[in-house]
Amino acid sequence: MELDGVTIVTDFPRKVREIENTWIPLPDGTKLAARIWLPEDAEADPVPAILEYLPYRKRDGTRERDELTHPYFAGHGYAGVRVDMRGSGDSEGVCLGEYLLQEQDDCLAVIEWLAAQPWCSGAVGMIGISWGGFNGLQVAARRPPALKAVISLCSTDDRYADDIHFMGGAVLTDKLGWGATAFAIANTPPDPALVGERWREMWVERLENNGLWLMDWFRHQRRDDFYRHGSICEDYADVEIPVYAVGGWADGYSNAIFRLLQNLSGPRKGLVGPWGHKYPHFARPGPRIGFLQECLRWWDQHLKGLDTGIMEEPMLRAWMQDPMPPAPWYKTRPGRWVAEPDWPAPGVDTQTWTLAPGALVREKVPERPLAIRSPETVGLAAGAWCGYGLEPDLPVDQRQEAGGSLVFETEPLAEDLEVLGFPVLEAVVSSDRPVATLAAVLSAVAPDGPVSRVSFGILNLTHRDSHAEPAPLVPGQAVTVSLKLNACGQRFAKGERIRLALSTAYWPIIWPAPEPVTLTVTSGASRLHLPLRAPQAADAALPDFAAPECATPMAQTALAPGCFAREVTADQASGKTVYTRVGDDGSVHHTQTDLTVTVSNTDRFTIVDGDPASATGRCTWRKRYQRGDWTAEVTVAVEVSAQADAFEVTTSLGARDGQAEVLTRSWKERIPRDLC
Repeated sequence: MELDGVTIVTDFPRKVREIENTWIPLPDGTKLAARIWLPEDAEADPVPAILEYLPYRKRDGTRERDELTHPYFAGHGYAGVRVDMRGSGDSEGVCLGEYLLQEQDDCLAVIEWLAAQPWCSGAVGMIGISWGGFNGLQVAARRPPALKAVISLCSTDDRYADDIHFMGGAVLTDKLGWGATAFAIANTPPDPALVGERWREMWVERLENNGLWLMDWFRHQRRDDFYRHGSICEDYADVEIPVYAVGGWADGYSNAIFRLLQNLSGPRKGLVGPWGHKYPHFARPGPRIGFLQECLRWWDQHLKGLDTGIMEEPMLRAWMQDPMPPAPWYKTRPGRWVAEPDWPAPGVDTQTWTLAPGALVREKVPERPLAIRSPETVGLAAGAWCGYGLEPDLPVDQRQEAGGSLVFETEPLAEDLEVLGFPVLEAVVSSDRPVATLAAVLSAVAPDGPVSRVSFGILNLTHRDSHAEPAPLVPGQAVTVSLKLNACGQRFAKGERIRLALSTAYWPIIWPAPEPVTLTVTSGASRLHLPLRAPQAADAALPDFAAPECATPMAQTALAPGCFAREVTADQASGKTVYTRVGDDGSVHHTQTDLTVTVSNTDRFTIVDGDPASATGRCTWRKRYQRGDWTAEVTVAVEVSAQADAFEVTTSLGARDGQAEVLTRSWKERIPRDLC
């Protein structure tokens, strides 16, 4: 059988039994809820444990994904373990934020408990995507003796530079979007079928204490100790065990893979596909790969001591994307796998292009000032900062951005040119305001006109020298800045043009600068550095990944259809533009747990051209759980307005038990802007 092209495996080397829920005690008496799959004979023949440790509700939130993955590991001689973090899902306690020391300490206790179980060999690995990828690295840095290896997907080594909070010191609107999402998740109830009559008491404890984490995120606008905590880049030497870092070009977290390969000293590998923010055996854009088989090779090598040959293979495998017309969604991206033995790669050289008026050229040209004051709406074609790939959230045709940007293009290329790594813009700029933003977009221009975004980068120019100690610009004074764009792997085809577009806005990816800004870029003195990789004969000899496989999917029935919408409306009379994203999962009945889950959210961003202080975002969520005559519902609304001198955050939280109100809360705070 197949699930959307993925082979469903039902016959494994070892028979699997499932423990729907068990309790893991912590030193302070709090109990965490765990779901475990393991071989039936594991107590007679103990196996390593593979831990995934998240706040996303194992009972329903990640259940569909968990059932594709963890039974597969168990059938091949591992214990797949999915644990709800403190204060989430069915676990006890409260959760006061993301990546806290308490979260790490709890995980150390979970690993110790797993290693001591009679069915466990004493060896533990951690796997996770996004939050689970983050804490896998963070816990590895704590060096628990039983933790032997990590697979970290779509994660980061630097919580300030590469997470939902900032990009180049500019404030991402995902700080609001993810903040509202996390707020909704943190306030959902446990399942009374597992925790019994105390479910309502546990729920109220969360509602009253889990808090609104995004307030802290807005209060901390510099790279201070708040973000240094949990950023393993503070001391890469803390991570000694093997790390497999995995991500995709369509995701928001591919940059860390290259830094991890460069800076970790222990065994390490990197894998970058065309994927969005999903596991590669069911991610889009394809091609999907047999990621679970790749995981088994990693686990067998590092948890069982079997020589699978995985460490003799190149350190980095990456998907070199071929040209493709711009679209908000792709089923697959054409291209080929390439590999490098190390990173930085010996096969990657830098090619430098000089910015000339309207052009990218290889020769020197006279210096000339070029001014730009972008409309506040430049960036509407950018798609999501972090693409998930399963819905249409990718960047669309960039031609609509050109009129609000300084555009520099090469002549049509005389031959193919392949880029792998980080493009870097070295620019001489001046501003007429003390706070300004520079956005740089690298694109491929097809011979017939469509423009596909390849990479982009953003720099809050007050952070030009330091994220910890930003400094205002002196109006009219030129400075030289270095702006590193996101890593990419792209073949520019013969006949295409390479385009660099510079703007002073990138909405709604980032909040705008406090007031309208005119930037002057000195052409002739500014340059674009591209990491070129020549095609290698060895690429054609790379072994293919196995075809994607998974375990039996979760039994479920769709009761009401979901939908996804992405819409821009512009009032040309008032200059007001509204960008709306709707994500409605519909209503789904989970057969095994007899639980019906209904989830929907809407994000709406509004701005008036010429008035950056008009920028407003509002994100709402509704989550409803039902079994028989039991229902519980959470609604949240979070609104942020980026005023000239402050971010104003207004929030409401509502919880209902059937028709009765359990709790309502609201927050409102003005947080001064700190050079952003």
